Order: sequence, then C-alpha cells, then structure tokens
Amino acid sequence: MGQPPIPPTPSETNVSGKTIIITGGNAGLGYDAARQFLTLGASRVILACRSITRGQEAVSSLRAEPTVKMSNPDAMIEVFELDLDDYQSGLRFCNKVKDEVKELDILLNNGGQVVLGYEKSKSNHERNMQVNCYTHLLICLELFPLLRSTAAVRGLPSRITFTGSATQIKQNTLTKKPVPSNSTIIGHFDDEANFSKFFRYADTKTVVNAYVRRLAALAPSEVIVNNPCPGLVQTGLDKNLPFYLKLPMVLVRKSMGRTVEEGARTLIYATVVAGPETNGKFLQHNKVDPGAAYLNTPEGEEFISKLWREAVQDIAAVDPALGSYA
Repeated sequence: MGQPPIPPTPSETNVSGKTIIITGGNAGLGYDAARQFLTLGASRVILACRSITRGQEAVSSLRAEPTVKMSNPDAMIEVFELDLDDYQSGLRFCNKVKDEVKELDILLNNGGQVVLGYEKSKSNHERNMQVNCYTHLLICLELFPLLRSTAAVRGLPSRITFTGSATQIKQNTLTKKPVPSNSTIIGHFDDEANFSKFFRYADTKTVVNAYVRRLAALAPSEVIVNNPCPGLVQTGLDKNLPFYLKLPMVLVRKSMGRTVEEGARTLIYATVVAGPETNGKFLQHNKVDPGAAYLNTPEGEEFISKLWREAVQDIAAVDPALGSYA
C-alpha cells in the first residue's frame, strides 16, 4: 500500500517576476505551495483568506521561512480577504484584484472544506458546493481577462489550477443517483434530501473536474487549466469530521499520507512544470488520469454542459457581464 513518491521539482524551475494568487493560502497545502512558489522566485504572492488576521500570521511566517529569507527576501506577500461561502465576497475580492494587480500568472484554487452536516451558504446554496466549487468559478471567470492579458505580455500561457481529489473516481453519487432530467443540477445539490454526508466532498470534486474541462476550452493557447490530486496528505482537512472519524483519519494520514511539502509539490508541478497536454485534465501522481468515469460518458457530457449553463447563469445574477460565458 502507500502512494508513489512525487519527484522533486526540477532544479531549473523558476517563477521569477510572476504574480500568484492562492485561495486558502494561509494553511496546509496552500501555505506550503506559497512557500515553494516564493523559493522558486515568485515576485508577488497573494493569499486569499477568510480571516485577514490568520492571513497576516501566515505572511509573517512565510517571511520568516529560511528558504524564503535566503532566496527571495524582497518578494511581495499579501493577504486579500475572501470568504468562499459568499458570492459577494468573491466579487469584492475580484474587484480588488482588478484594481491592484496588473498581471496575474497563476490562479491556484486551493481553498476548500469537508463538512458532513447539511448547511446553507451565505449565497443560499449547499455550503460544500459553494465553497469548493461555485465561488471559485465566479473568481475564474472574473479574472479570466487578466489571465489572458498576462499571457499576451509574457508570451506564455497563464495558469488556472484547481486542487482536486481522487475521491471523485469511486465516491461520487452521480452514477448511483443521477440528477433527474426534470431537476436542475444546482437544485439537486441544494436539496437536503440528496445530501450524502460521506460523499458530498467527492461530488464537489467531480463538479470541479467538470468546470476544468469547460474552462480549458475558453482560451487553450492562453490559459492552461488543470486539476491535480495531491493524494492523501498529512493536513488538517479532517478537522470538521466527528470525533469517531477524526482519530482514525489522523492515524491513516500519519501512516500513509504524503507530507504537506510533497503534496504541495503536485500543485507546483501542475501550475509551473506541466505543459499544455494537461489542459482540461485531472492529474494523479503528476500524471494525466481519466478521473471520474461518469464524466467520460455521453450522460457525463450532458451533465457537464448543463452544469456549465446553470453555473454561469447563477453567477451572472451576481455580475451580469459573466453571462456571456454561458
């Protein structure tokens, strides 16, 4: 058992002069990805965090990291407020980026949660879906013109990377309980009767994979979009689990999980090292993987198209200009 090792990032890898946004960048994989980006020479790293205080603590910690102090002491490290539970917060965040960031090379959509109880978000959707999926799509489309203009300046594609999960492969509910033809997809996931507490996280990651496929088709020569799974990692993702599951998961992660540094290397690979062959793809162990089999069927293609239309219409209620992406 166990997971294959993730090779070290190639020594020639460099992101000097580049600007990077990381959602959920103040802890776990997001924090270590920020550290690695800085070590690789990033000029500006923006941590998008719900708590400004925790974000500022992360900034101070990053500045104190020996590898950062030694290799990139003059980098700009900032915190922008972002509550993924709320479309309006996502819109405010994007407006701040548009006002203050002239070039954006990498958007790493890493923020996420696992909550086993049914909850509604501030935007009135099921909360796991809102945090892991819907607000991230709003951010992607709001910032897509900036990513494209940066690609034109650099003469190289910009990147959108979603932190994914292999749970989508065997644990999503879409095969056993498909969305009825008379229901909207978002409405299906919003309905508490369809909430499967042990499988909702997998469903969110299946939706993310569907997003990636459509985003990748918008401007493939200008913005590469991919979806790596960091594997089982020794992080605090299980903090919201009930006590009878939390301890077993801690032991499993400790015995079988990758270190946070190794898990974050998969994100560095997807955002910096991997090429256009990964556009629109799900990755496991730094290799292209088919992902959720359901999405590769005719029914899955129909699901992806319907989801895209609904999702864009939903966020267009927040910013009508985004409706053109439908």
